[in-house]
This record gives sequence, structure tokens and C-alpha cells, in this order.
Amino acid sequence: QPASSNKPRKKKKKRKTKKSSAGDTVEDNGLEDIDSLLERIEEPGGLAPQSQGGVITDSRPLLYVEHRNLNPENELKRYFGARAVLGDQRPRQRQRQYVRSMWLTAPKNTWPRYSKTGITMQLLDTRRGVQHFTFEHHREYQQVQFKFLDAVESMDPNNIVLLLQMNPYHVDSLLQLSDVCRMQEDQEMARDLIERALYSLECAFHPVFSLTSGTCRLDYRRPENRAFFLALFKHLMFLEKRGCPRTALEFCKLILSLDPENDPLCVLLLIDFLSLRAREYTFLTRLFQEWESHRNLSQLPNFAFSVPLAYFFLSQQEERPELERSQARERAARLIQLALIMFPSVLMPLLDHCSMQPDARVSSHPFFGLNAQISQSPALNQLTSLYVGRTHALWKDPAVMAWLEPHVHEVLRMVEARDTLVQEAEHKRKIRYQSAPRNIYRHVILSEMKEATAALPLEVTSQPVMGFDPLPPLDSIVSYTRPERTSHPSNESTLSLFFRSLLPNFNLQGDIRHDGDDEAGAGQDLNQGVNRLMAAMRDMLANIQFQEPPRDDNPEGDGDWD
Repeated sequence: QPASSNKPRKKKKKRKTKKSSAGDTVEDNGLEDIDSLLERIEEPGGLAPQSQGGVITDSRPLLYVEHRNLNPENELKRYFGARAVLGDQRPRQRQRQYVRSMWLTAPKNTWPRYSKTGITMQLLDTRRGVQHFTFEHHREYQQVQFKFLDAVESMDPNNIVLLLQMNPYHVDSLLQLSDVCRMQEDQEMARDLIERALYSLECAFHPVFSLTSGTCRLDYRRPENRAFFLALFKHLMFLEKRGCPRTALEFCKLILSLDPENDPLCVLLLIDFLSLRAREYTFLTRLFQEWESHRNLSQLPNFAFSVPLAYFFLSQQEERPELERSQARERAARLIQLALIMFPSVLMPLLDHCSMQPDARVSSHPFFGLNAQISQSPALNQLTSLYVGRTHALWKDPAVMAWLEPHVHEVLRMVEARDTLVQEAEHKRKIRYQSAPRNIYRHVILSEMKEATAALPLEVTSQPVMGFDPLPPLDSIVSYTRPERTSHPSNESTLSLFFRSLLPNFNLQGDIRHDGDDEAGAGQDLNQGVNRLMAAMRDMLANIQFQEPPRDDNPEGDGDWD
């Protein structure tokens, strides 16, 4: 009798286990239960951070990246529901079983079939638990890269299109053509090209390269690595405009983890904005607490103003204990006053963007007046303009303005009392911010904020800036060089220049077949080169299939060209 009574209980227990495991599977597949799962994980208390003396700590590394947060569909599902986001895509995805799953982007049906491009990743060394990698271009990819540089010099986007038809996963061509599409208001195609570039680079990852650990490094000084930085940055900008700030923040953390010391794209000027938009206030305050001592984040206007704003938002969360809320209010008050003292030129442009009129005492005071903008250096003006232009929408909340107003008056009281903090801040502004480093200029160019772009110095705006490599580092580590041209442009005929604009790789073939120092048979070589060029043009145009193909059976026409 006891044995018989145990049997049903055992079966019931098994059935319960199966049911729970099936439920977990449904949640992992990201179907209907994904909304409740994301809300439970991403709510302020979901990760159960530990609070010690008001300082919120987390056991995970600061720049830890979650694979789940790299997928914008998960964030959109949280806002709109799984059915609204996926629709009828799920049956179609089940049919594409041959597609390699990726973390950075999902391959699409419209993309060309992927084949090896000639890019690989190598592990250089491991120092202090940090692994240093680099991308490498094989010989065939180098040849395509030379053709791409010729196409860029031709100033004709159609040449890049032709190159992509033959090499659909050439990364620099995808980056450059994406900029062209974006300028032509084709945002969908521009975003698709960036995703294809990320897919091409992720296929070349080293087996031990990790996106999530935060211990893998790439040197931006190597030209082969820059495409990965730029593709990630452009992708996160599209994600932010698409309304996925949480996903964009995760990509921003990924970029910062690849080279946190040098920060070649200066994403520190952006990460605070994405944290506020994604309501990741705890992450922003933790970043400030851990990095302030060795990175002086408070000397950047964006951190000086965004961190107290994050503490203010934390103090408004009613689900937090009253002790934490009061501590957040105190820190917000102290930090916003320090920010106004250190960067008084931010206040008036910020209020102007928010369509707020300050009272007479503030508007007439010279500390916050026009003199604050005029007296600061161009480098500091660039940082403040970038911050105001990017984040002013976050300050429009009436509750934020009501919190800001008494602190502005308190700062004016300190200024009139000749407080030592005011004098020290003025001294710091005169000594620092003499000139901006190159990575800040690179960030401004990539961000395309009109307020900051207008403040770029002449030495930056006077040189050509290419979307596939804006402002390359002055200490670049070059692994291979582009072969020199055989004939200088000044000696080329009009006909030769015309042919080179149509078929950029003509000069490259000439470099391979002829010696650049031999000028004796230049005329004869030109005739032979033109004949070869015409044959190549006929093949190319026949493959492209224009509506009006050239006549291939007219030998007299070839004679006229000679």
C-alpha cells in the first residue's frame, strides 16, 4: 500500500518538472512570456543590486555586456509585445535553419549569401587577464581594399555600388555607401548596410573573442580594426533613433570595453545620454563612482550635469527605501551646484532649447550671461554645445526644472559671496580645455550634432573626412600599404582620367603589369592599356546589363578610340 501511494506522487512530481521546464523554454524562446520576463529583470530592483552606505554595488563587471540586450527586438517586445514585433516572422525564421546565428545582428533573406571575405581575427597576446586581438586582411581582401580606395577617389558612389556587386561583404564599402544612403534620406537601406558590415565582421571573430566579458581589446591605431568600431557606433546611432536606447547603451558599453583607456570614438560623451534615456540611472551613477578617481569624469560637462540628473530621478522612485531616496537627493543637490559653478555656460543655452525663460536675476547676472559663452575656450564650447544639443529634451520635464531653479539661485549666492569653489572653477577653465583631443573631434563628426559641428576648428573642417575612416590616428600602425600609381594625375590625358573614373581598378592593374620607373614606352603602354580597358569595360557593362548596352561588334568604334 505505501508503494502504490508513492507511485502517483512520483509521477505527479515528474509531470510538474516537465511543465516548469517547458515554461522556461517558452520564456527563453522570447514568445508571449518575454514581456513579463523583461519587466521582472529590468525593473529597478530586478537585478537585486546591493546597497552599502547609499553606494549601489553590483557583482558583475562595470562594462559587462548581456547578449540579450544586444537584440533590439527584445526591447521592442517589452514596449509593444511579442506578437506586435514578430508578427508572422516566426514561421519564416524556422525555415532558415542554415543561417548562422549571430549576436550583433540577424541575417536577412534579402542579403547575398555569405562567403569568406578574407578577413580574420588573430590573438596578439594576453596581459594581466586582458586579451588583445586584431583583424587581419588577407591578400585578396587587400586587393579589394585598393579598388575601394580608387572608387572613393573617383567621387562617384556608383563605383562603390559596382564594387559591392562583386564583393557584397566588403566592410569599408558598406560603411561608405551607408553614409551616402543616409544623406539621400534612405534610412532603411543605410541601416541595412551597417548591419551587413557587422555580420561580415562577426563571422571573422576569433573563437575566444568574447563580446560580453569586457576583457577583449582592439587597437584603433590598426586600420583593420577601425571598421568594427565605426560599424558599432553607426549601428547604435540607428538604434537610438529607432527608439531602442537600452540596446544602444549595450552597444555603447561594448565599444567602450574594446579600448576603455583611449576611447577612440569618445563614447564617454554619449554613454550618459543613453543611460538616462534607457532609465539605467544606477549604471550611470556606478560608472561615475568607479571611474571618477582616475578619469576625472566630472571635468566633462555631460557627466557633470547628467549624473546629478540621474540621482534626481533615483530620488523620485517611490519603490526605493526612503534612506536611499534622501541620499540621492543630497547627492543630486551637491553635484548640480558643482556643475553650474564649473560650467556656467550650459545653463542659458539649455533653458533656451527647453523654451524656458529664466527670472530677471538669473538672466541679468554676468555669471550665467552671454559673457560665460564668449569667455570660454573653443574646445569647451564644443563640449557644452554637444551636451546641450543632445540632451536638452531630458531637461524639459517640469519636475526637473522645478528642482533645478533653487540650485541656480544658490549658486548665484555663492558667486556673490566670492566662494572659493567659484574661483577654483574659473582657474580650472582657464588652464584646461585649451585644445580638444582628436577622439573628441572624431566623435563630433560621427554624431553630426549641428550645434557641435559648427564649432569644429578649421584644421578639422578643411581636410576631407571619409565615413569609413574619419580623422585616422596620427600614430597609425600600418600593416600593408597601397601600391603607388604608375602615372601621376598631372601627366594623364583627359581620356585616361575619364576611363579611370569609370573603372577605378584600371590603374591598379597597370601597377601590377608595368614598372613605374620605366617611362620610355609610356605611349605604347597607354595604347595597350586603353585596349585592355575597353575589353574590361565591355565585360563589366555586359554583366551589369544596362538598358542600352554598348555595341560590342563595332571594330571601327574601337579604332576611333585608339
